[in-house]
Amino acid sequence: MSVEIHVLVVDDSAFMRRAIQKMCEAEPDLKVIATATSGEEGVEKAALLKPDVITMDVEMPGMGGLEAARTLTSRNGPPIIMISSLTREGAETTLQALEIGAVDFIPKPDSAFIDILKVQRELVEKIRHFGTRTAYLRANRGKTIPSARPPTLAAAPPAPPQPSAPTAAPRPALPRTAKFECVALGTSTGGPVALSQIIPKLPKDFPIPIVIVQHMPPGFTRPLSERLNSASKIDVVEAENGAILRGGTAYVAPAGQQLRLRRVAGGVEIVLAADTGKSLHVPSVDVMSAAVGETFGAGALGVILTGMGHDGVEGLRVLKNLGGYVVGQDEASSVVYGMPRAAAVAGLVDRVVPLGEVARTLCELTGASAPIV
Repeated sequence: MSVEIHVLVVDDSAFMRRAIQKMCEAEPDLKVIATATSGEEGVEKAALLKPDVITMDVEMPGMGGLEAARTLTSRNGPPIIMISSLTREGAETTLQALEIGAVDFIPKPDSAFIDILKVQRELVEKIRHFGTRTAYLRANRGKTIPSARPPTLAAAPPAPPQPSAPTAAPRPALPRTAKFECVALGTSTGGPVALSQIIPKLPKDFPIPIVIVQHMPPGFTRPLSERLNSASKIDVVEAENGAILRGGTAYVAPAGQQLRLRRVAGGVEIVLAADTGKSLHVPSVDVMSAAVGETFGAGALGVILTGMGHDGVEGLRVLKNLGGYVVGQDEASSVVYGMPRAAAVAGLVDRVVPLGEVARTLCELTGASAPIV
């Protein structure tokens, strides 16, 4: 069963309103029911028209995107996808918007550095994902709905049959003698908020390095690392080529480069390089987690968090085959249970935990002090 998703586009740029509208109009199941030129107008039209999803420009005169998103989320409004400019200010505001309840973001497709077709694919995918349930409930308002979960859109790519991923969190004894030496953490949609609920809870004596891949466009990973660093006891930095991994430090892979590792005389160093064209994501959880597995073997500890798609499965398979251990986020606490589900279904996850227990689990497995409450 297909359902039409109603979209409200909020942007002060006529060019951007038209560009996003054309992207949506190319899809048979997406309909832009209105546009707004300011945050104030967007809030008013959202209350009047009750769209299924909103695209919200970050920077607008008057009531900006952050304030409009805060107002809408406080009213339990529809999912909001932020449209962010590739500026330091745009990235900072976008991260704040995610923290107050916006579900995701895309880079503003008005730059020569942005792949317009890629942005269109991402926007359509995210509108479908976050707008489907709202659209289904709207279309069936007043009817008896047999299932709480809406059917998959006919227009969406068919997903292969998936057995139920584990939802409980059995705590098997670790059949291992090796100590963990490095954490490989991968995430995508919902990741910035998830990271803000994990990294700041780790104690100062966290003994091993953490390598993080968060799917983001260029210009966003440094502000993300700086925000996490300001809230954390451990050090959080954007990874630099040639940096030596140190315990008690988290390294966020920079957008637009693949992160690998190499053993050198002084320890293990970070190797950053452009993608060879083989990866859908740059940086890729697959590339990073495989590198951690190949470098540390049984000392590798993988963590897979909320995100669309299945990035991480192949890399975690390498990590597991070399003796590593994997922790996966559970469905209930995931913004999108895609990447953790794919890893769990592939049989790669040793322990499933809710987001609120990830920091505690990392401390338990590595012998660190109790997490910060």
